[in-house]
Amino acid sequence: MTATNTHKVRVQKAILILPILWFLSLSGNDLIGQNTHFFAPADTLHKPRFYSALGLGVTSFTATSIGLYNTWYKQFEQSPFHFFNDWNEWENMDKWGHSYTAYNLANIGYQGARWTGVSKKGSLLIAGIGSTAIQLTIEMMDGYSKKWGFSAYDLGFNAIGTSLFISQQMIWDEQRIRMKISSWPVEYPELTFTNEDGIEISSVNDRVNDLFGQSQLERFLKDYNAQTIWLSVNPRSFAPESSFPSWLNIALGYSAQNMLGGFENVWTVNGTQINFGTPQYERYQQFLLSLDLDLNKINCQSHALKGLLKVLNIFKIPAPAIEYNTLGEWRFHLLFRN
Repeated sequence: MTATNTHKVRVQKAILILPILWFLSLSGNDLIGQNTHFFAPADTLHKPRFYSALGLGVTSFTATSIGLYNTWYKQFEQSPFHFFNDWNEWENMDKWGHSYTAYNLANIGYQGARWTGVSKKGSLLIAGIGSTAIQLTIEMMDGYSKKWGFSAYDLGFNAIGTSLFISQQMIWDEQRIRMKISSWPVEYPELTFTNEDGIEISSVNDRVNDLFGQSQLERFLKDYNAQTIWLSVNPRSFAPESSFPSWLNIALGYSAQNMLGGFENVWTVNGTQINFGTPQYERYQQFLLSLDLDLNKINCQSHALKGLLKVLNIFKIPAPAIEYNTLGEWRFHLLFRN
């Protein structure tokens, strides 16, 4: 089977860089409110900030949607709206990628709205609508593409991510459980494949380059084998009287390995089917327990540095980890990176 939904891998992970773009967009001088530090949230509605942020958000969303349609979806045959069952594709790594993206989009929307002086309630509304609209637009375009389709599972996992952010902000006015990602390049086996005549036609590296690209950025955006999605929990937030360090988190991670196709490691090259579902390269899932840092808990006076720490807080730091996987193995990692 050929790779499917590789465009979703690109689109979903590309959205992960939005917090960085958002931070960089705040790197100018606040020429309107000279008495307010530019990086500090406004106490009341700051109209120049609000309309600038609104214009930037709407323009970016519109341009991205139009660009995505014209550069990607128009290349493929369209069809009437239909559904597509992609459960277990990429061992559901893409599903948790949807949740992670939706969570951080909601976070961006909320922080941006609060920066303009919008009330907490209004900011949560903006966060929910913004995150849902961005994700739903992609799903709708999938629904009219013959090669793919609208995924109810994607929609559900989008809702999980958005709800996780909004519910915590409503209940606790802080994020005690954060969704994070870690990624590190994977070394793939140096294996080649031949046809019936013994002629070499492909290799594992050819397949990897075709699926995930060759540059480090492409691999970060597209290679699910190199990624882990985490729930990073801050124990001190639940027990403020304890001596547990406020900056130290406990992280629960999910990942999968040995994936060279959406559903199975089978693909076709020049009419020859390659089946790489060998026992030595069996696909499997990983469940991880590790440590992490909550960079938002680090005390600093600089609003610019606080903003930078918020950006970096979408990533989990490399740390020791305990792994259990679906091969039935327990493993200890002195420094788990992906």
